[in-house]
Amino acid sequence: MKNATTFILFMLMATISYTQEIVSLATAPNTAVTWQGEAKEYFSDIWQTQVVTNVSTPSMEVFRPENPNGTSVVVAPGGGLYALSITSEGNNVAKWLNEKGITAFVLKYRLVPTGEDGVKEVMNAGENILTKVAPVLPLSVEDGLNAITHVRTNAEKYNIDPSKIGFMGFSAGGAVTMGVTLNYDKENRPDFIVPVYPWMTVLGDYEVPADAPPMLVICASDDPLGLAPESATLYSKWLAANKTVGLHMYAKGGHGFGMGKQNLPSDSWIERFYEWALAEGITTN
Repeated sequence: MKNATTFILFMLMATISYTQEIVSLATAPNTAVTWQGEAKEYFSDIWQTQVVTNVSTPSMEVFRPENPNGTSVVVAPGGGLYALSITSEGNNVAKWLNEKGITAFVLKYRLVPTGEDGVKEVMNAGENILTKVAPVLPLSVEDGLNAITHVRTNAEKYNIDPSKIGFMGFSAGGAVTMGVTLNYDKENRPDFIVPVYPWMTVLGDYEVPADAPPMLVICASDDPLGLAPESATLYSKWLAANKTVGLHMYAKGGHGFGMGKQNLPSDSWIERFYEWALAEGITTN
């Protein structure tokens, strides 16, 4: 009986330690996009990673470090606004940040409505993709802005500094990052941004905000989607406006490398982010 009780207590403690902390984000009434069914999470054979699709209700999962240093980051995974690469560009990023004392919030922003396999749909979207994502992107950006508002409003609860809230996004999540950066107000301005191989063309023309936050751009020259030139332009615009900015453009890395390992210098991009954050006083050891 004693052994059985001990086992039950152990399993209970293990369950508690892995309990997810999910925050639902409020949304304004929307008539532009209609979804059917619930969000789906599954392993994509096409992308060889875990994904989330058909998100109609935005939310965040909170990842708390054992010893928070006050810095926090909202993390927006990519996936063409059809899916979220939730592990490689989301949860694994958050766990790495936690090891450095940084509190992370993995954002599930609204996506293009899809059926059984959203990844298959985005791969078949072709030239129609811009038309498909056009009504959804403003909603995704709204979710990003609301995420920052929530984090800042609840800074004491999360044991974070309300002046050290960053936004990091990958590919389409990079578009959300920059959409947030181009549309913030006082309450939802990110204190620093990290667009990782951001999809900039979907945003159209843009100007650097007068009080633009510090930015670190990450990309690879051999990105098969051709995102490197726009990443370089983004860096150049921040630099010309005399804003704090850094750029790591890797010769090789491709697209969507996230937290994956390819035995390339791009594997350590997140360490370069941490070094930059330390140098800028954004975070502490």
